[in-house]
Amino acid sequence: MVTLPPGTKIPNHVVIMPDGDRRWARLHGISSSEGQHKAGIANLANLARFAREWGIHTVSAWGLSTENWQERPKEEVDILMKGICDAMDYYFKEMMDSGVRIVHLGRKDRLPKFLLDKIAEIEKKTFDNKKHVFNIALDYNGWDEIVRMTQKIVESGVTPEKIDRKMIDKNMDTSDQPYPYVDLYIRTSGEQRTSGFMMWQADYAEFYWESDYFPDFTPEKLKEAVLDYSRRRRRFGGNDTEEHFKFDPKMVAGLELQWQHALNLRQDEKFRDLVIRYVKEHYGLSKELAKTAGIELAKALVYGKKEDWIKAHKALEGLYEIVRKTVGLALEPKIVANIEIDLWKNGVTEEKLKNLLAEKFRVSSFQAAKSAHLGWLASTSNDTNKKGLLEKFYQAIKERVA
Repeated sequence: MVTLPPGTKIPNHVVIMPDGDRRWARLHGISSSEGQHKAGIANLANLARFAREWGIHTVSAWGLSTENWQERPKEEVDILMKGICDAMDYYFKEMMDSGVRIVHLGRKDRLPKFLLDKIAEIEKKTFDNKKHVFNIALDYNGWDEIVRMTQKIVESGVTPEKIDRKMIDKNMDTSDQPYPYVDLYIRTSGEQRTSGFMMWQADYAEFYWESDYFPDFTPEKLKEAVLDYSRRRRRFGGNDTEEHFKFDPKMVAGLELQWQHALNLRQDEKFRDLVIRYVKEHYGLSKELAKTAGIELAKALVYGKKEDWIKAHKALEGLYEIVRKTVGLALEPKIVANIEIDLWKNGVTEEKLKNLLAEKFRVSSFQAAKSAHLGWLASTSNDTNKKGLLEKFYQAIKERVA
C-alpha cells in the first residue's frame, strides 16, 4: 500500500496528462491499441484510485485531443473508442461506490454516437456523486473550450460589461465543479508543455514533468509528484509573506567548518558550543531553544560518527521537531531524519542531498537542485575550496527559502 506521510499538503485538483502510451507500446513490441487501452486506461484507473484514497478530490485526464484523434488509423481509433466505452462500464460500480462524478470535457458533436450515448448515460448516473470528480477529456483542446465558452456567452445575449471571470467559469466544461482550478499538473513521457490542456483552469497550477512513459508512471511515482507539490510555496501572484531565515551564509559556513574540525579532534566541549551557535545562527532560534536543539544535533553527529544509527536518528528527530515548531516549516522530522541518516551512513550523493534539502526546507526537488550541487561539491572538495563552496551552498539555501 502506497501512503502519504502525515502533514502532506494534498492538492484538490490533479491533472494527469497520460503521454507516451504508444511509444511505450512500440518499446514493448505490442500494438498501439494495446498500449493505450490495456496499459494506459488500466493505469489511469489505478492512479485515480490512489488519488481518492489520499484525499484528492478531482482528477482530470486527457484522452483525445481535437487535433490528432481523427488523423489516426481508423482501426486504432475504433479500438480506442470501444475501449473507453468498455472502461466506463467496467469501472462504473467502483465509481458509484467511491462517490465519483464522471464529467466529459470536450466537444460532443464528433465522437461516435455509441460513445456519446455512453458518456451521457454515465454522466447522468454519477451526477449526484459529491465525494470526487473525474474529468475525462475526449475530443478536447483548451482553445476549443474557450471558443465554445465564448459562443455560449454571445448566444445568451450578455452585454460585454457583464462578462467577468465568474461568468466565464460558468460556461467552461468544468462549470459547477467545487475545484475547477488545477493545483498539480503532471505530464509523463518527458514532454514539457501543456499542449493547451485546461489552459484556462491551469493558470496557477504547479507543474511536474515525469520522464517515464505513462504506463510506467506508478502510484509510487505519483506519490513523489504529490510530495514535490506539498513542498512548494504557492503565492498566486502575490508577495511572499513567509520569512523563514535571516542567517549570514558566511557565518554559518564558518561555524560548520569549525565544529567539523572540533569533532574530528574530539574537542567535546568546544564542539558542542560551536554546534549550539551553528543551530542558533542557522535556524534563528532563541538561546534556550538553540541550546536544546544544538545538543540534539551534537549527539546525532557523535552517534553517527560511532555508527550508532538508532541513537543518531532519535537525536535528529529531536532537532527537527524543534525546528518544525519554531521556524514554521511544514517538515516531517522522522522523514528528514531518515534521509539524513541514510546520507551519513551510505555516503553523500547529489541526489540524496537534493532530497534532504527538499524535505527539510519544503521546496521542490527542482528548486533544491542548485543548493544540492553546491553542497555536494563542498563535501568532496579539499580544505582550500571547502569554505567558499559552503558559503555558496548556504547562500543558495537562503535565496530559495528566506
